[in-house]
Amino acid sequence: MNKFANLFSIGRVFDSVDPDDVALTDACGDDPSFVCRQVFEATNNSTLASIADWLIDRPLTILLVFTITWILVRVARRGIDRTVKRVVITHGRSTRRILVPGLDTVVSLDTAEDREREERLHLRREARAASISEVLRSTTTVLIWSVAVMLILGELGVDLAPLIAGAGIAGVALGFGAQALVKDCISGLFMLLEDQYGIGDIVDLGEATGIVEEVGLRTTVLRGIDGTVWHVPNGQVERVGNQSQHWSTALIDIDVAYDADLSAVRDVMQQTADEVCARDYLRDDILDAPQVLGVETLAADGITLRMTVTTAPGTQWGLQRELREAMKLAFDAAGIEIPFPQRTVWLRSQDT
Repeated sequence: MNKFANLFSIGRVFDSVDPDDVALTDACGDDPSFVCRQVFEATNNSTLASIADWLIDRPLTILLVFTITWILVRVARRGIDRTVKRVVITHGRSTRRILVPGLDTVVSLDTAEDREREERLHLRREARAASISEVLRSTTTVLIWSVAVMLILGELGVDLAPLIAGAGIAGVALGFGAQALVKDCISGLFMLLEDQYGIGDIVDLGEATGIVEEVGLRTTVLRGIDGTVWHVPNGQVERVGNQSQHWSTALIDIDVAYDADLSAVRDVMQQTADEVCARDYLRDDILDAPQVLGVETLAADGITLRMTVTTAPGTQWGLQRELREAMKLAFDAAGIEIPFPQRTVWLRSQDT
């Protein structure tokens, strides 16, 4: 009896199902679209409704997804550009802060040199902002279009579960195989965000030292003093020595003989350095007066005295050459001996 009762109840369920709903489900699926439903209700033809679904509704849906994605990508890229420029490029050219040891002053940008320096800084910030924007724009574009492709494939009836699983496996394999590339890109992004160096800076990256010609997401290109072009992967840069930020120091070490009058030597060094720094073609690069620090070492062949001059970034080497030449001429004129390696030899005869 129970068996017959169950069969009877099942039959009642099937009897209660509307044949039109079954036909609609067969033609348009469990979740019929608007076009498919309207065509089926108008024609009562499942084949025509299915064809209308494929030729009208799905192409329109795909076109809508494509259009929304394109607009979203355009808006996102433009928003990224504006945000990065607002954060990276600092506006205002009225004041400048000079960072000098023991001196921190704000001066007005009212000279041609200050305006030129500010223009160089502005160009550097623009290049940095462009690099960061390009990275963020590319990443955002790939992510948005990836989601759009998934939606379009789902609209076409493609089962996304195996595709997502395969993409996950491929991503893991690619991650293991491209660890160095990922490390280079991440390091390059942080270098750009932190502004560790820019185009035109003189940097020391370990084995490679030179002028930065290009800062990319994966590599940094340096031009050495001998003309060698170095391509340094950003992931291999463990420390950065930037010799072109804020200010530089011209360091001069000069040896004199042990019998020299150190007080007179310091006076000659100070006077000579003041005269050199007062020259017209060097005056604009000097940020602080020359300082004779005094005796640095007592070496085997002479006494080493040290002098420092705070200069604009990248101008210290030219000033050092000028100072060395002027010191040599001044010491010769003052009769101050610059020692060379010498030894005292004692000869002892066999009889003695």
